[in-house]
Amino acid sequence: MQAGGDEASAAWLKQAAQAIEVSEQGGAPTDPDETYMRLALDQAHNAWALGEVPVGAVIVKDGTVIATGFNQPIGHSDPTAHAEIQAIRAAAQLLGNYRLTDCVLYVTLEPCAMCAGAIHQARLARLVYGASDPKSGACGSVVALFSDSRLNHHASVRSGVLAQACATTLSRFFADRREQQAAGAADEPASE
Repeated sequence: MQAGGDEASAAWLKQAAQAIEVSEQGGAPTDPDETYMRLALDQAHNAWALGEVPVGAVIVKDGTVIATGFNQPIGHSDPTAHAEIQAIRAAAQLLGNYRLTDCVLYVTLEPCAMCAGAIHQARLARLVYGASDPKSGACGSVVALFSDSRLNHHASVRSGVLAQACATTLSRFFADRREQQAAGAADEPASE
């Protein structure tokens, strides 16, 4: 990673650390979906620290996190290395089974068609996502794969869990990227 990238990552991590809410009042959140989505957001921050689009995922079975994942298509030179796929692969390996029938997937962004297909093939019982993806979301934003009656498996879907936090993470990432690109263009010598 370049020195400028290291500085940007360090600045972002400092900003993210300041944004983490710690509350001694009120105890733990009452909605377990929010708790697990916060863990998925942590995974999204891992992606951001590596310069990847900040999408994170966790898979839960019987109230226990069994797998995590975050976007890594750039670092792995693999267009299928989305957060959901990373988590599904880890969970299947851990369980020794490609069927994840009693598991719940939490992901910060509405899955694309590829990831929705993997969720379908893994037979995940439930999908919970944060922000909608109006450009490639396959849970209703562009297509609605989980409500297509022609498919033989239908995970139940809950959308909008911590949607604002998930969307803000993505917005900040792309704003920072645009600023870095603009700064890089400003640093280049003028051509003749």
